[in-house]
Amino acid sequence: MMPALSLWSPPPQPLGLASDEVHVWRARLEVMAAQVEALAQTLAADERARAQRFHAARDRTHYIVARGLLRAILGRYLDEQPERLRFCYSPHGKPALAAEHAADGLRFNVSHAHGMALYAITRGREIGIDLEHIRADVTGERIAARFFAPREVGMLQALPAQRRLEAFLTLWTRKEAYVKVRGDGLSLDLARFDVSRAVVEPAARVTSEAERQDLRRWSLRDLAPGPDYVAALAVEGHGWQLRGWQWPASC
Repeated sequence: MMPALSLWSPPPQPLGLASDEVHVWRARLEVMAAQVEALAQTLAADERARAQRFHAARDRTHYIVARGLLRAILGRYLDEQPERLRFCYSPHGKPALAAEHAADGLRFNVSHAHGMALYAITRGREIGIDLEHIRADVTGERIAARFFAPREVGMLQALPAQRRLEAFLTLWTRKEAYVKVRGDGLSLDLARFDVSRAVVEPAARVTSEAERQDLRRWSLRDLAPGPDYVAALAVEGHGWQLRGWQWPASC
């Protein structure tokens, strides 16, 4: 397992993405009102409608900024105006670029929490990312006992109490990133795979050799997006290189 990515640099010009690279962008969602309005103008009608369904103004703003920045970032790779991008969705809701943008093989995934967003970009391989804010109201041990594999539960129970919350969220982000890379949504049983060693391994009750081999198709990487956050990345295949970029480039 490689060390968690903690270096976030301004992106180069021009911005390229090789087939053996994975790019992760970090962005803050608290921006000036004028930028919120500018990003809102790039959204499609269905995105604007979804934004209006948020009751809390802060949640609505964060959604607009997160979605607008996704369009801006993808537009840089595709050399396309953000408002011209179109998306489609899997049966479980995983977003992808629509067919007219698919020739480049660009894949992406997004996660945001507590005012921060992470955007993972690849070419020709599936990807999933999850970001969580460390907060004291998370009942991690109860969730783990219900949904985690036995070795993961045992690992958490063996830790000192003050370390369990961050350890739980580390495991949770790895699992969520893997669920997202697979695109299976809630249909995937979290107890059937083990990520306690930062690789996707079969849990004890997995008996099918085909399932074991499928689990090993994927690789994991922890990220360090900032104090009080944990994050993880799941990528199809192995041998790829990770780059971390900061948005906006001036940060």
